[in-house]
Amino acid sequence: MTSDIDLTGKLLIAMPGMGDPRFTHSVIHVCAHSDEGAMGLVLNKPTGELHLHDLLEQLSITAGPEARNLPVHFGGPVETGRGFVLHDEGYHSSISTLSVGAGLAMTATLDILEDLAQGQGPAKALIALGYAGWGPGQLEAEIAQNGWLTCDPGSALVFDTPDNEKWEAALKTLGINALALSADAGRA
Repeated sequence: MTSDIDLTGKLLIAMPGMGDPRFTHSVIHVCAHSDEGAMGLVLNKPTGELHLHDLLEQLSITAGPEARNLPVHFGGPVETGRGFVLHDEGYHSSISTLSVGAGLAMTATLDILEDLAQGQGPAKALIALGYAGWGPGQLEAEIAQNGWLTCDPGSALVFDTPDNEKWEAALKTLGINALALSADAGRA
């Protein structure tokens, strides 16, 4: 199945009827989408107890006095031991940074954590462990079954909106009030 749409750089907004509880009220930035599948990072589910300083300690990276202690997010259920940093395009790793649309980039190499530990690195960053993944045609099928809405991201929504407000804020970019949503899919 060849997809006519490229969702790279878009946000996925979980609909109320989302069957997988890991994605209830999730907002996901799609970092890559092709005929081979899709990969994205959940933006609004902080781990709660884990912060950048904890990761730095586990990786034996010394945090300097300028280091920000950013929260670590649940990026998705795939490869939960692997870290990703979604950030503004103003930062580029000397090893590998991937442009992921809408003025955003993703880096998954240790050098970004080393830079963040020294108070350098990207001005805006979201740290995630794990990612959400879909096989060929799977994401398109979930959208067709009313599992997800899509919208364009904005830096303010991704980085500045509190995590517990991102789902409703993403819906508002589409002119949708969360209270008006139904878990039941309509059939015309």
